[in-house]
Amino acid sequence: MSRAKSLTLGLLIGGAVSAAVTLLTTPSSGRDMRGRVKDQSIELKDMLYNLKVEGLRLKNQITETSKESAVLIKDLTQDIKKSVEEWKETIEPHQESIHTYLEQIESSLKDLEDKMKETK
Repeated sequence: MSRAKSLTLGLLIGGAVSAAVTLLTTPSSGRDMRGRVKDQSIELKDMLYNLKVEGLRLKNQITETSKESAVLIKDLTQDIKKSVEEWKETIEPHQESIHTYLEQIESSLKDLEDKMKETK
């Protein structure tokens, strides 16, 4: 929010400085100058109004996007949990056979170590 305030303050100060410089450096008559200053002030007000409207539109868009993102992340999290559960269910029946196979390999390695000790 401080950036918006800084931008608005910068626009106002810039407008005031440009108006002062214009008043001091122009060879125009007072009536012409007042007309120009009035036109510039109207343009500045319009620009500030448009900036405000665009800022509010951006704020609303960001709010909507964050809400949509929260829903998508929640759905994605649920899908990932479901996938992990399905994977566990798929792997579970094979877990016992894998465990048995690893025990057999361990036993074979132990037997091989014993044979190596005997040959030495």
